[in-house]
Amino acid sequence: MAVVITAVVKNSPAARAGICAGDVLLSINGQEIIDVLDYRFYETDPAVELRLRSPAGEERSIRIRKGQYESLGCEFETYLMDAQHHCKNRCMFCFIDQLPKGLRETLYFKDDDSRLSFLFGNYITLTNLSEHEIERIIRMHISPINISVHTTNPELRVKMMGNRFAGEALQVMERFAAGKIEMNCQLVLCPGVNDGPELERTLRDLLALRVASIAAVPVGVTRYREGLCPIEPYRPEQAAAVLEVIDRWGERFLRETGERTVYAADEFYLAAGRALPPPSYYGEYPQLENGVGLMTSLRAEFEDALQGLEEPPRAPRRVTLATGTAAASFLRSLLDELRGTCHNLKGQVVPVPNDFLGHTITVAGLVTGGDLIRRLKEIPLGDEVLIPAVMLRHEGDLFLDGVSLEQVQKELGVRVRPVKNDGYELLDAILGREPEWQNP
Repeated sequence: MAVVITAVVKNSPAARAGICAGDVLLSINGQEIIDVLDYRFYETDPAVELRLRSPAGEERSIRIRKGQYESLGCEFETYLMDAQHHCKNRCMFCFIDQLPKGLRETLYFKDDDSRLSFLFGNYITLTNLSEHEIERIIRMHISPINISVHTTNPELRVKMMGNRFAGEALQVMERFAAGKIEMNCQLVLCPGVNDGPELERTLRDLLALRVASIAAVPVGVTRYREGLCPIEPYRPEQAAAVLEVIDRWGERFLRETGERTVYAADEFYLAAGRALPPPSYYGEYPQLENGVGLMTSLRAEFEDALQGLEEPPRAPRRVTLATGTAAASFLRSLLDELRGTCHNLKGQVVPVPNDFLGHTITVAGLVTGGDLIRRLKEIPLGDEVLIPAVMLRHEGDLFLDGVSLEQVQKELGVRVRPVKNDGYELLDAILGREPEWQNP
């Protein structure tokens, strides 16, 4: 498969060699270039030979010498250099299937692309990997790979994922383990389906594979499940049972591998009414992106930032922290700590029920702009409203329901500041300081 070069970076090795937009890249050092992984892997050599075809159909070879790992400077129509691979499963717990109609088209796309797993940390199911891709991952040692496992019971995995090949795909993990590919695993747990004895089996199998990390996260259940498999959210006693299994197996992993490896998402602790573990429990926080240890990390950073506060601000300040219902009491505890030092600070934490997706959805990242406006509209908000940055899409401009940050600010009549899950940034935002990177 050949790829068309759409642009060449000025003064790059490719530009100096006379490569132009419109040229077709056929191979590098004799290796066919199919997508971004091939290109990034083979362009790292200091001496490369490119086989190209001009727009007129003439083929030529160009030899280039450059710095080790220096980019050639070729650009392509898409980052991946071909179409993004979509998911072929019909998972019983799929969150995208539970979204209402009328949202942004991109929200309905289900990706299952091994390249995005390596490049951006996305999780893949292994069900649409070709033999070529499997061999390439092992040959190039593309690592780590993030895998949505859910269960290692082949029959149950077929049932949960609605794909008759889902069980067979587990064998790929054995090949990755033999090839020393680091694997991070995700288990979306559904009450009475893949927890209990099935969770025990899964953790036993993953221990044998010596995977790098495992996150157990609870299924998300919206009010849009008409026609889908009946699933209920975790009740307190069910969440507590999951934590018992996770804690016990974490100790076993620790004894046998030197790492705890398996962790439960913060949501399980909140659902069970249990205190969050201390920072030492999470080590290097290997599953932070899956909501594992987010609150513990935030508290540790916040308290460290508070200890380093040399002089509390003297000017009076009123601030509102808006969040999902799950994290409200946690943020109140942080605000209470801060008030003990900053006596001129008046703040409030306002939980925002998720009317859009249903009140079973309690995380901040799924709070919509419309719900935010409805909840805060009639409340005295003070100088500023702070929201978790995860409420907005990656570009930082739109909420899940398509409402813009600008619209929310206009409706509320006050500045609304997105804050990352960072204790230092949170303290600065509460105190009214701008992030250092914004200062001239």
